[in-house]
Amino acid sequence: MTGREKVLKQVEDSIRIKKSLVENADVLLAIAGEMAKALKNGNKVVLFGNGGSAADAEHIATELAGKFLKDRAPLAALALSASTTTLTAIANDYGYEHVFSRQVRGLVRSGDVVIGISTSGESNNVILGIEEANRLGAVTVAFSGTSGRLNRVARHILAVPSKETPRVQETHITAGHIICGLVEEALFGAGEDSQ
Repeated sequence: MTGREKVLKQVEDSIRIKKSLVENADVLLAIAGEMAKALKNGNKVVLFGNGGSAADAEHIATELAGKFLKDRAPLAALALSASTTTLTAIANDYGYEHVFSRQVRGLVRSGDVVIGISTSGESNNVILGIEEANRLGAVTVAFSGTSGRLNRVARHILAVPSKETPRVQETHITAGHIICGLVEEALFGAGEDSQ
């Protein structure tokens, strides 16, 4: 396979897998609806994951807290991977598997939306974080690949039909952008920018 053929194959694979979001349109609408409801009621959105999924969590939180397409009021959203001090302290004192569940226990309240992101669906610290959020009465969401224990613990599941990490991550961030747009429109309308 030539270099050009490799490029074309990766682009075509990415497009094919992203098309699975069409079949998951109701899932995306449900997640966006839960987020809009929570934010309207004074609750928050909390996201977390490891590595590239941590980057996706921070990216989505930023689109909400800052702005996505509209210049509007900020929304209450945070990514639990953003503080290296917190992550390393909890990992050192309690073990890496507790870096998210311990933060969830301190920050999450009933009615918040908690999104755990794991391309494999097997990240133990993400699973423990979602389980703790369930215990606290939060609305839980899993962004994952085709399988994994994470898909059995969250209320809403966006399972991307691939085991290839880059393709799953590309689809997760596309889904995140779609959801952010839906949340913005639900809370601020489709018209003029507002603050």
